[in-house]
Amino acid sequence: MKLKYFTVIIFLFINFLGYSQDMKEGFTYLETGKYKEAETFFENVLKEYPTNKTARLCYGRAIGLNGKATKAVTLFTDLLKDYPTDFEVKLNYAESLLWSKNYPDAKVYYQTLLKEDDKSFAALLGYANTLSNLKEFEKALITVDKALAVLPSNPNALVSKKYMRLGLANKKVTDQKYDEAETILKENFTSFKNDKETLLNLANLYLISNQVEKAKSTYKIIGEIPGNELTSLNGISLSYHLDSDDKTALNISDKALKSIDANTSTVLKNQTIERNIQALIWNKRYSAAETQINQLLNDNENPENWMLSLRATLNIYKSDFKKSLEDYNLILKKDSASFDGNLGKANALKASGYYDNAYKSAENTLTFYEKQKDATNFIKQLDLSFTPYVETKFSYSFDNGENEANAYDFKTEIPFSTKFKILANYNYRTTSNPVTDLKATTNNLLLGVSYQLLNNLTLKGSFGVTSSDSETSKYNQLLTDISLNIKPFKLQNLEVGYKRDIQNFNAALLNEQIVQNNLILNYSLNTNFNLGWFTQYYYTWQSDENARNLLFTSLYYNILAKPSMKAGINYQNLSFKNQVPTVYFSPSKFNAVEVFINLIKDEAAAKNKEWFYGLTAATGLQYIENDDGQSTYRVQAKLGYKFSERALINIYGLQSNIASAVATAGSAGFTYTEFGIRFKWVILKKPFYKK
Repeated sequence: MKLKYFTVIIFLFINFLGYSQDMKEGFTYLETGKYKEAETFFENVLKEYPTNKTARLCYGRAIGLNGKATKAVTLFTDLLKDYPTDFEVKLNYAESLLWSKNYPDAKVYYQTLLKEDDKSFAALLGYANTLSNLKEFEKALITVDKALAVLPSNPNALVSKKYMRLGLANKKVTDQKYDEAETILKENFTSFKNDKETLLNLANLYLISNQVEKAKSTYKIIGEIPGNELTSLNGISLSYHLDSDDKTALNISDKALKSIDANTSTVLKNQTIERNIQALIWNKRYSAAETQINQLLNDNENPENWMLSLRATLNIYKSDFKKSLEDYNLILKKDSASFDGNLGKANALKASGYYDNAYKSAENTLTFYEKQKDATNFIKQLDLSFTPYVETKFSYSFDNGENEANAYDFKTEIPFSTKFKILANYNYRTTSNPVTDLKATTNNLLLGVSYQLLNNLTLKGSFGVTSSDSETSKYNQLLTDISLNIKPFKLQNLEVGYKRDIQNFNAALLNEQIVQNNLILNYSLNTNFNLGWFTQYYYTWQSDENARNLLFTSLYYNILAKPSMKAGINYQNLSFKNQVPTVYFSPSKFNAVEVFINLIKDEAAAKNKEWFYGLTAATGLQYIENDDGQSTYRVQAKLGYKFSERALINIYGLQSNIASAVATAGSAGFTYTEFGIRFKWVILKKPFYKK
């Protein structure tokens, strides 16, 4: 923290009246901050009067304040030997310890001086500044108040007190004590109305604590201070971004960019350009952002880190994490303590699947920025993703064929490292039909493991058993679920797998003991221009000698990011080798097309003590065999509440009349309804590997 050290008033010069007139010019240099000129002046005086105490004192101050602190300490040490009881010499020696940043020794020495004279303004202020540099801000403020009691309203002491409050407030912000920090900062306005540095710290506090409206108001006040319009606009733009209004953020940033003129400082100009490129990225105007970034890099043979950081950020948004990592490594090569470099690299590593290295990079950030909120939260979220959890769900479903079912699901994941986890799933389901008077109960148990083979390749395998019990039959069958998850290229996901299960929609199907063997392929493709595509294919061969082909594909457009809103078109094709309509829905051909709209506030995006939700509505046509098209609809809804980062609950419901939704016999006028409740709880506070 920058502190202005108090310049001791040289009140003993009157004792050297024979020289004072000759040294008046040098005194003026010291008082006006022209330390280089003062150094030269008193150096010449000492050539003629080498033992003159006043000249030695002034020369020591001149060189110390001119950046030669070590030399000043030596000079004042020699003076102390010649004048061991001179309090003024002692004060200057103490201040030289501050210049040389030897704060521990300065603290001890000032304590000695205050024992000698506890009313010395210079000693009190020097001691307060020493404590401040040692980040003992509370004690520093108490001491500077003692100095102000000696010399009320002294400008040097008031300035020091301002910076002490800034330091203490920053410490409170680091400890997430935002209300206390706000109170401390506002105290500065009693002596420095609308002080820019205090306002900037206050605005930053509001941004960090997500008090966006207060941040906007504070930046507007900053803009009323002459010469600070760009600083204000840049801050307001960031505030709108944090408030999820990226369009307004860009509009304000564009205004700031147009306000740059010949009188704008290089630093402020660069900050405004940086914010504008960031705003383009936030609005997914990647081509425009890339053009500006390339222009910056072309104009600078040795690009600054903020330029490289912009390119890295752009590639993060474009999911080109490999290129992003290259830039973050360049940044860290230039500056190993770079916040953007360390935490940006952590994010890129996490997104690339290098979780252990992501931890290391985030922890490295904290070695330079203790308790920094973003880095701390990054590690906390990474911990949560590898902490054991349990999830339970109860559901009730029915259809217009009088089938009813109650189901209870329990699943858990227990990670033992960032690569390896144990999986378990248990399902208990009862189904009945009062018309056919059939009832059945099933118990399914699956145990398995998941292992990350490569950063973009994960293998999951579960094996278990299902036990079915009805009035006409009892049997057990093996269950299997194996999948390989691959991220072949950026913005793409591929899953291939094999699954063995039992037809269990209703009691009648359970009695048939039909084992299904499914080969599954899921593929999703996202783009940087809001289009997305998902395709799923099942090939199923069954124990009743039948076979099924099922293709589902969806093309959609992302309309909004927060909350997520997308709309699109779905197509489904279903065919069976054999038709057994009296047993289950098995057409030789089935086609369905629907348009849908989807609105989601995802549970992962919800903050603590916030609601999350989802709503999907779809309508279209289905064609069964060669029959005329039938209209379809599908409605799904979810509403949940996030109690904390470790616990959430939601209810859900869905209804559909699409015939392919289940495997019940018949199809005409089919309607299926389900609703339920789900609870998820992260059962430990930390991952096993951090125990």
